[in-house]
Amino acid sequence: MKPEFHNSSPEPELFEKTQRVYGLLKDFYGIPEWRKPLPPIDELISTILSQNTNDINRDVAFHRLKEKFPSWESVRDAAEDEVIEAIRPAGLANQKGPRMQAILRQITEERGTLDLDFLKGKNRSEAHQWFSRFNGVGPKTAAIVLQFSLDIPAFPVDTHIYRVTGRVGLRPEKMNVEKTHAWMERLFLPEQYGPGHLNIIRLGREICHPRNPECERCPVNALCDFYQDINAQATNQSSNLKYKPQ
Repeated sequence: MKPEFHNSSPEPELFEKTQRVYGLLKDFYGIPEWRKPLPPIDELISTILSQNTNDINRDVAFHRLKEKFPSWESVRDAAEDEVIEAIRPAGLANQKGPRMQAILRQITEERGTLDLDFLKGKNRSEAHQWFSRFNGVGPKTAAIVLQFSLDIPAFPVDTHIYRVTGRVGLRPEKMNVEKTHAWMERLFLPEQYGPGHLNIIRLGREICHPRNPECERCPVNALCDFYQDINAQATNQSSNLKYKPQ
């Protein structure tokens, strides 16, 4: 079932292009699976740790935190410097540690518990809004917890997805990251959010690099605006050299 299009939505032609990109990536990479799903509170902390670092550093910090503290309640109530030291491999520990503890305290004050399963009964808008109230929880963090832990369809947009979708031409060039989340959710079908998110990230990491992208081996280069522009420029330069007036 296609999404409905209105003035603020992508054009139907762009939806069709997105579906072709999705299919090509699925053929190239297969249907990816998220790592073992975590409870919502674990996913929230893990995603906060992932901000401005890579997956390896995030995982090291997360496991150190779990090894040092027996529960999230103990993380919440621990001395600030102990939490900072535990998560130092993730970087920005002096910011992330206090921020995480503040979020854990705020959730406890509101809910009386750190169990977030109550969100499973909410729709995407309500659940996203609930997370967005916390300092340090942006659209990407909220969307990851919703999609991969609460089974609420959401399309997280990270730096790789933002770059790739801009180059391929799946979003307006000057659209900011925050608006791109909702835009992607209109372009993909809900059941495609998870696989689409993961495959575009993989494409960004392995082929569509920030510098020197390997366009020739990209599975979606025939649909990519960036690649077509490069070819057009190369053709024009070649023509200018060939027919340069004497």
